[in-house]
Amino acid sequence: MARSIRPFRTHPSRRLASAAAIALLVATAPLLGGAPAGARPPSPARCTTDPGARLPGVPSPESVLGFPLGTGQDRPVTTDEIRTYLHAVDGASDRVVTGVLGTSALGQPLPYAVVSNERHVRPSALRRIADDIRDLRDPRRTSRKEAARTAADSPAIVWVAGNVHGGEKSGADAALKTLYELAAGLSCDVAQRNDNLVTVIVPTQNPDGRDASRRQNEFGFDLNRDWFARTQPETDSKLELMRRYPPQVFVDAHEMGGRQYFFPPNADPIHHEIAGEAVDWINRIGEANKAGFGYNGACGGDVTTECYFNYSTYDLFFMGYGDTVPAAGFGAAGMTFEKGSASAVADRVQQQFHTQWSTLGWAAANKREVLDDYYRIWTDALAQGRAGRLEPNEVVQPTNEVQFPVPDLRIRSYFLLPHRQLADVRQLVERLRRMDVEVYEVQKETRVAAAHVFGGRTARNVTVPKGAYWIPMDQPQKHWIQAIMGEDPYTPFPYFYDVSSWSNPLLMGVPTIYTGDDVRPKAKLVRGISGGRTGTAPARGSYGYRLDSAAAAEFTFRLLGRGVPLLRDLETSAVRLPATRLTREIDDLAESFGVTLTPGGPATGVRLDLPDVGLFSGAGISTTSGSHGEARYVLGKRWGLDLTPVTTADINDNTEAFTGRTVLLVPDGSNPTGGLTAAGQANLRNWIAQGHTYIGLRNEGTRMARAAGLTSTTEKPKPTGYQVIGSHLRVDVDGDSPVAAGRPAEDFQFNNGDPILNPSTTGTNVLRYPSGETFWANGYTVGVDALRGTAAVVDEPTGAGRAVLFAFNPLFRAYNENGLHLVANALLYPASAGPAGRSAAPTAAAVDPARARAAAAPVAEDLGGGWRPITIEVAGADLARTRAVVERFTADARTSVAGGSAYLVIPNREGRQADEHPFLGDLVRALREEGVPLRSLVA
Repeated sequence: MARSIRPFRTHPSRRLASAAAIALLVATAPLLGGAPAGARPPSPARCTTDPGARLPGVPSPESVLGFPLGTGQDRPVTTDEIRTYLHAVDGASDRVVTGVLGTSALGQPLPYAVVSNERHVRPSALRRIADDIRDLRDPRRTSRKEAARTAADSPAIVWVAGNVHGGEKSGADAALKTLYELAAGLSCDVAQRNDNLVTVIVPTQNPDGRDASRRQNEFGFDLNRDWFARTQPETDSKLELMRRYPPQVFVDAHEMGGRQYFFPPNADPIHHEIAGEAVDWINRIGEANKAGFGYNGACGGDVTTECYFNYSTYDLFFMGYGDTVPAAGFGAAGMTFEKGSASAVADRVQQQFHTQWSTLGWAAANKREVLDDYYRIWTDALAQGRAGRLEPNEVVQPTNEVQFPVPDLRIRSYFLLPHRQLADVRQLVERLRRMDVEVYEVQKETRVAAAHVFGGRTARNVTVPKGAYWIPMDQPQKHWIQAIMGEDPYTPFPYFYDVSSWSNPLLMGVPTIYTGDDVRPKAKLVRGISGGRTGTAPARGSYGYRLDSAAAAEFTFRLLGRGVPLLRDLETSAVRLPATRLTREIDDLAESFGVTLTPGGPATGVRLDLPDVGLFSGAGISTTSGSHGEARYVLGKRWGLDLTPVTTADINDNTEAFTGRTVLLVPDGSNPTGGLTAAGQANLRNWIAQGHTYIGLRNEGTRMARAAGLTSTTEKPKPTGYQVIGSHLRVDVDGDSPVAAGRPAEDFQFNNGDPILNPSTTGTNVLRYPSGETFWANGYTVGVDALRGTAAVVDEPTGAGRAVLFAFNPLFRAYNENGLHLVANALLYPASAGPAGRSAAPTAAAVDPARARAAAAPVAEDLGGGWRPITIEVAGADLARTRAVVERFTADARTSVAGGSAYLVIPNREGRQADEHPFLGDLVRALREEGVPLRSLVA
């Protein structure tokens, strides 16, 4: 294992358990008697060595559900049965309290249980325990002596959460079994856990998906990618409960393909800001799980089912997971457990229970060490932040080496500048504050001698104005600040389970600098969001705000939905509403969005109208995931727009469902024509020519428009080995189009292996990747120069209307705020406006020759299904044996060679994530068993 010695560390980083420790951990095997060494021993009068002894008054799962959980179970528990059983146990056990942490997208309650010994779960005791643990997270107010007393006297907090993916049900069922054993058990093994731990159990994180046997929630969101952004109610309410009961250990129980089981140690990469103590716990818990797993033990050789594996498939990198956010944001041992869904229900649930039980056993056995180290995590974070030091990159897989080290860079402060996108700046401040980050508002301008400007630039003697927001790194949440604010995540090893950039300032497109200087501006702690009116307008006057952000756009749609008349100045992107229409409720709404309302004279500008949006649900579109669900959530739920489903037949037959709309939004999908006939394509052109707007997203959205003769853009072939793994790139912005209103001349956009569009010759290239020295990308990219000079957004006129085409998905996970703002501009496109300086637009009847040629061009094969294909890179000399392994699983791999590397691309036409792919995990392990070194893997 390649190691780096991290600064401020007082013990070796990321150590694996020693042989002696492994021997000790055998005592934590499921339901075996005996207290692990080093833990507070339970009183002999309170426990027994009989693992089957239980309180008779606490109802068993079988007595309530009618069947056992785990061994003997023949079907999953329903969502209603989960709630019923939690209620039954709560009513019968003085070790359990239950609650509801929030509601799902469909309004279902999200129940949880807290279980410990009867002393700990009393309301006053539980509050004190939670307060003590929170105090460990801030060494500025907690002395070493106080921390040591807490470690000695207080239980640790462990979370067991299941079913974040709705169809992956066994983790929830096992959590109920775990709850029963803790609530009813009389053995010393149980007492050890309850005396040393407070266990928070959230059986299902996704009841809507569970009811539908669907991975995603009601809006098609993968809740295990939503953790930093918290866009979905299921995620947001869970994180608030985690702030109340901060975990030291967090289990996120999943399912995957096959009949094996994964628990950590993880695959690389691991994000560098996850503390070494947490990774150490994760790896040692892995040893406990090995000891307690049972069944067929470790996979290998002839053992291929009902066995476990480690160091493969599941990384600890992207800050949207249910393991990385507990780890980086809460200092916990955040862990993903994955059980193969092809196994019988009984085996799935029993194995999940074994790992949950073994994890609790390890945590109970080591709770004092864990709490001592927990305090050290935050102490180290303060020292690192004060010195401006970032954690170094490390790898944990024995065969890997760090390929991309964290640069020698000092960061002591971030500054969010207030001169544009201010409402989104304030939303980012709130996102940080809701993860216990301290943010300050600058009260007097200050000078930064040496600054880094987001986008790879540096500057000298930068003036930070009054009203800017200062985020100092010398605070306990230093790790989290860097994890989501960093300009680049600095991946140590090119294995990608998800994306390679999620920098929040880049996602929002807000002006940000950072510095290693020891800057101490005059500033006050932010205690709430700013916004609302700044004064009183005359009776015939108005209130104005800048529509230059996603938050301001959402506020605008809310006002239009209430019937408030609005006028917009397209030159300044200022919107004004009559002073007589400003109510206390609207002022409060503006404040909640961070929108400042400035009093002024009578309103002037172009009237904004509420769009009547049709959402294409025709050929090639998944209506349960991807950008269709994102559109339903952003446009429908958040912006309050009525969305009318429009099918392929509606356009082909020119029905009122289509013709009655003012906007048609076509999400990403897999059909390049949307199934439109020649007549349907003519209908679409004629409808646009009447003054309507077509908005097309990514593959299907742009290709359907091209096939219908709406654009002269063509797709540029991607070079061999090309990879843009969810990265940010600088774009130049053409303000001639109203789509760009309110955006800066240079901006950033998110690219996830999207189609590469040659620029339009018949419209405005609203966003374009620079061709010169200002070109810049972060994250992990290969061959990214192919994007130079190409278009990211185009505005194509047809008659009195237009097609606005996005090469990328601006609605991606609802956290690409600068993309959301562009979509809002397209929806609000004024009927009389058009690209400045353009000649008369072609009529619908006569398709421009350049557009006709584009429509006739070959269509690129869609290998990614709205996500991306699997790409394996190996040395060219290893191609033959790599191909031999791949052919065991599929005959559909595409092979190419370039620059000494061989690339095998496996289509992923259903757009599956890596953890739900039927054979990816087995394929990767087979390559490792054959000794094939992977240069990179993108899944």
